[in-house]
Amino acid sequence: MNNSRGVEFLTGFLLGGIVGAAVALLMAPASGEQVREQLRERGIELRERSGDYTNEAMQRASLMAEEGQKRAAEMQERSRLALEEQKSRLQEAIEAGKQAAAQRRNDLMGRFEAEKAPKPANEA
Repeated sequence: MNNSRGVEFLTGFLLGGIVGAAVALLMAPASGEQVREQLRERGIELRERSGDYTNEAMQRASLMAEEGQKRAAEMQERSRLALEEQKSRLQEAIEAGKQAAAQRRNDLMGRFEAEKAPKPANEA
């Protein structure tokens, strides 16, 4: 659940509980002083509950943030390793290309030298 949606839900839940409790107490047959006392008690109870819910939500958010950081670090490490591997493969390919180019150059130079060399007299 998105953290901001969780806070919105919690706030709506608490406000709904407070309003519902107030309406129930006001609709119940009781004296004004009893109703005020009950409202006060319910208010204190709801404030304690909201503190508990808030603390729990903060702890969950903290745990989720830690988990996210761990996953990000793991992905960063995997990416670094993959990059190093690709870099190594590229270096090997470049070296193989250089060696192949040098070999081809040597072959061509050998042919050129063989064609350029003076031919024996009996071949002419």
